[in-house]
Amino acid sequence: MKIRNFFTILFLLSLTVSVKAQSKKFVVQTVAFYNLENLFDTINGPNNDEEWLPNGLQRWTGEKYKKKLANLSRVLAEIGTGENPNPPVLIGASEIENRAVLEDLVKEPKLIDKDYGIIHFDSPDKRGIDVGLLYQKKHFQPTSYINVPLYIYKEEDKSSKKEAEEKTDDIAVTTTNDRRIYTRDQLLVTGKLDGEEINVIVCHWPSRSGGEKKSAPFREAAAALTRKITDSLQKIKPDAKVIILGDLNDGSFNKSVKVEIGAKGKKTEVEPQGVYNPFESMANKGMGTIGYRDAWDIFDIIMVTEPLIKEDYSSWRYWKAGIYNKPFLITTTGQYKGYPLRHSMTEVGFSDHFPTYIYLIKEVK
Repeated sequence: MKIRNFFTILFLLSLTVSVKAQSKKFVVQTVAFYNLENLFDTINGPNNDEEWLPNGLQRWTGEKYKKKLANLSRVLAEIGTGENPNPPVLIGASEIENRAVLEDLVKEPKLIDKDYGIIHFDSPDKRGIDVGLLYQKKHFQPTSYINVPLYIYKEEDKSSKKEAEEKTDDIAVTTTNDRRIYTRDQLLVTGKLDGEEINVIVCHWPSRSGGEKKSAPFREAAAALTRKITDSLQKIKPDAKVIILGDLNDGSFNKSVKVEIGAKGKKTEVEPQGVYNPFESMANKGMGTIGYRDAWDIFDIIMVTEPLIKEDYSSWRYWKAGIYNKPFLITTTGQYKGYPLRHSMTEVGFSDHFPTYIYLIKEVK
């Protein structure tokens, strides 16, 4: 009888703890990244945008541009709404021609009521594509932002046998004088997310133009710069919450991510001032954001520093991550069936990348 009473009391205690846990309330915010793939306007600018003009190779008309904006706004308005009805509070974007295209994008009917602010700098990228950050003014107030240039140089190619070049829209461009590869700057934004400081680094690392192996040192240099920016933030504030997001043109197991960033795929392996990559486990399962020759990888990665994975939810913490790959974003016929539905001469699609996102969560007292 005493044993039975003991287990009855134990059960009641556990039930009380469970009820208390269930009574906790949390606020959730979504952070996303999307490669907008060739978001060009129809105006002839100072960059190499001739292909994306009404009389250019793509026959890029005002009608097509408007359709592209509508498509992208639909995606951005829906990312993460499975767990959070509010669209992403922060959106990192790449492959944008200029600030004007982002201004047009946030004015789309599906986004305009969210009152997104824009942070953008023109990069030296010769094709004229930049990175940028959209933020909901109601929830995020920038306190500082800067573009950090990446200086990389191409060695003279003296070999006669060249590595097979991957198909890419992102071509490395050099000058004849200094052989610098003019690529995207990295964007660092610091601000208050609902009153708490968050740092965001938006990246678009150099492409695999010329082949993965040959171009790998450029992405490793980009990763080293990203790590340097992160270290500088942590030097000022060791518990700095940093979110690194972008199209890395590398996956979770490449040297750029595993060594230069030092990203870990398991929370238990992340040391103080370390970096956690939740997309490593997804890559292990064969998931992807971009496909090439029937192989998938996750190039669109969002990583967080160690303070964001602590178990104390009194301030913002990472909760979980996802790839937004709804059926309407997928090609249904032809050679590229199953791949992201991108632009073609006969159809204005979305992008050749699927967007990614993470949820941040905080307990409400």
